[in-house]
Amino acid sequence: MAIVGIDLGTTNSLVCVFRNGKSELIPNSFGEFLTPSCVGIDDDGEQVLVGKIAKDRLISHPDLTVSSFKRFMGTDKKLVVGDKVFTAPELSSFVIRQLKEDAEAYLGEPVEEAVISVPAYFDDNGRNATKMAGELAGLRVERIINEPSAAALAYRKDDEEDATFLVCDLGGGTFDVSVVDAFDNIIEIAAVAGDNHLGGDDWNVAIAQYFCDENGIKVDELSSETKAIILKQAEMCKIALNNSEPIIMSVSIGEDSYMATLTSKKLVEISASLFKRIEEPIRRALHDASMTVKDIDYVVMVGGSSKMLTVSKYIEQLVGREMKANIDPDKVVGIGAGVVAGIKSRDEDIKDTILTDVCPFTLGTNVINYAKHDDPLFSPIIERNSVLPTSHMERYYTVNDKQDRMVFKIYQGENMYCRDNTLLGDIEIKVPKNKAGEECCDVRFTYDINGILEVDVQCVSTGETKNKVILNKNIKLTDEEIAMKQLELQKLKILPRDEEENKAIIARAERLYEESFGEFRDIIGMNTHHFLEILSSQDSKKIRRSKKQFVEFLDMVENQEAGFDVFMRDFDFDDEEDED
Repeated sequence: MAIVGIDLGTTNSLVCVFRNGKSELIPNSFGEFLTPSCVGIDDDGEQVLVGKIAKDRLISHPDLTVSSFKRFMGTDKKLVVGDKVFTAPELSSFVIRQLKEDAEAYLGEPVEEAVISVPAYFDDNGRNATKMAGELAGLRVERIINEPSAAALAYRKDDEEDATFLVCDLGGGTFDVSVVDAFDNIIEIAAVAGDNHLGGDDWNVAIAQYFCDENGIKVDELSSETKAIILKQAEMCKIALNNSEPIIMSVSIGEDSYMATLTSKKLVEISASLFKRIEEPIRRALHDASMTVKDIDYVVMVGGSSKMLTVSKYIEQLVGREMKANIDPDKVVGIGAGVVAGIKSRDEDIKDTILTDVCPFTLGTNVINYAKHDDPLFSPIIERNSVLPTSHMERYYTVNDKQDRMVFKIYQGENMYCRDNTLLGDIEIKVPKNKAGEECCDVRFTYDINGILEVDVQCVSTGETKNKVILNKNIKLTDEEIAMKQLELQKLKILPRDEEENKAIIARAERLYEESFGEFRDIIGMNTHHFLEILSSQDSKKIRRSKKQFVEFLDMVENQEAGFDVFMRDFDFDDEEDED
């Protein structure tokens, strides 16, 4: 049974398998490698729509569709889709389940295990949420790989030269930086840094806000459908800016049309704070690796949002080194995850490759603040960027006479005071009553290659030991709870592969209808209803021919350079003989 590598992205996801000496991308039912990380519920509330279909329904059915839920992995955030409520891991499980089915259809064998990539700066909760999403999708997930590390593997597999390079991974919702030292068959991650809330989505929001400000539009007064249209247009303008400028952004709201002009200079101006946030993770990663830009040979750009020319030029000027993007930034993490799957399956072509990774955060516990007892200090046990797996122990003493227990709160972060760090959990142990400082406990933190933290506390005088894997109680489920949750989620059936294409075409048409206005909208609506009538006829010959023509029509609608005549073309869906 195959082990696959999955890049579970904020915007798009993909799946790979390692065979015949390389990481092989697996196409979905549309023949595409990228599956949008979007999930929706159909109008009847009984069927789950995943990927391309759901993405097109973000505009036409915003209350029944959701995207960018990866940003909430590891949190208690609940997302409402229609009349149903989901967590981010549950929504992610639908995407993973779709990828699993695509892989099984492509490989012709069951897929029961996966390596899944996560942002390097995901905390324990985010990593465990990702594992749980895989388990809910019916996969065993024993290995989690940091996205920049996966990208480094993809680039280094066929490169024999020693090099030290930066991996800058800007996705839809996260920005990660890794310093990589590659030599022989070893790929060593020297340091990582990142921002879990910086990605292409933020530039879309900045452009949308600029558009509204320019036109005096109050965002709070807009419907969810109109907000979705503006964000979609903002994303399209951001992408178009890579090829030409200025770009005219145009949106119709009711009977009125609004426009704004966007240039690269204006984009940098309106999103200056976002560009500034790029600098800090790069600076911190180099500092932690005890390096400067002079030690870097080149920069690898990863993630779909790194295709923004303004971003790549900004980083190039910042670092002053050659930029590499010879592997598609959208696919490089997935390809690397496929390589890790090959390593895990002990594939002969890759089994000797060694990848070392690091702990992205400092992990520690609370100690007394003698200046202010109710404001405890943070005591690091595992320093950030320690090579994984790692285990480290510190000894702590009682602070009060006749103290009968010690409570160790587990924190993650870089700040002096515990209150400014992230609380992961706690563990309590009894100690004999004695004078202050006479009793002590050894606290050992063990952090594995998947970023899972285990804490062992031993009372030195009694030998009593307490052990705990630190997990958010809302993230970790028992085997029984997972089985129950799987049954619950599987009641919502994912759209069968053989129905996906027609559903996707209709969803695309509905999106274009929402984005258009006037005569454009009328003609799209007329042709869509015509196509729906032919689908209801169940005449496979007519459906096959009309589908081809309707897709051609939608292609021209989406590429409006041809002008108004595109929309006025007369499409005859059922009168001519089928050429096939």
